[in-house]
Amino acid sequence: MDGRDVDADRSAPTAGVPGSNLGWYLGVILRGWHEEVERAVEGVPHGTRGYQILSVVGHNSPPTQSGLAKHLQIDKTVMPYVIDALQDAGLVERRTDPKDRRVRRIVLTPHGERTLAELEAKVRAAEDAVFAGMPAQARQAFVEHAAQLAVSIHSAHPSIDPCIAVLDALVDPEPGAAKR
Repeated sequence: MDGRDVDADRSAPTAGVPGSNLGWYLGVILRGWHEEVERAVEGVPHGTRGYQILSVVGHNSPPTQSGLAKHLQIDKTVMPYVIDALQDAGLVERRTDPKDRRVRRIVLTPHGERTLAELEAKVRAAEDAVFAGMPAQARQAFVEHAAQLAVSIHSAHPSIDPCIAVLDALVDPEPGAAKR
């Protein structure tokens, strides 16, 4: 030991919380965010994943299906099913790229644009619920630092699949099963 009393600050919010560490904190935050946002985007095909696709498509130049899969790190074999479901719901459509007829670009329909605007308001409210009780300045600092860290990690390891990380955080392994 370095001479400091590690139990000296019993007023810390994590004092006495079993297993409290960065992984636990992030897991609790992620679960809270996921539960709130899933409720907010209820009815959207594929839930949060569908919402993320609508958001990327709605705020960027029309991506290709494969480009969208790579950006969101969604398995390219899964992406067609998600796009199909969003298309069947009238939210997106595939359009032929005028520069290359072999390429299909994903674009929001007018219904998709209205839906995205509604969903963004609901997601903001859901995120407000996650941050309830936290001062606005602390929230802003947390989000900025989380963004910097996420970009840094992703830049250093672009092959890390955040969808698998989310599943690992949200899904408890079966008793006796080893976690991936």
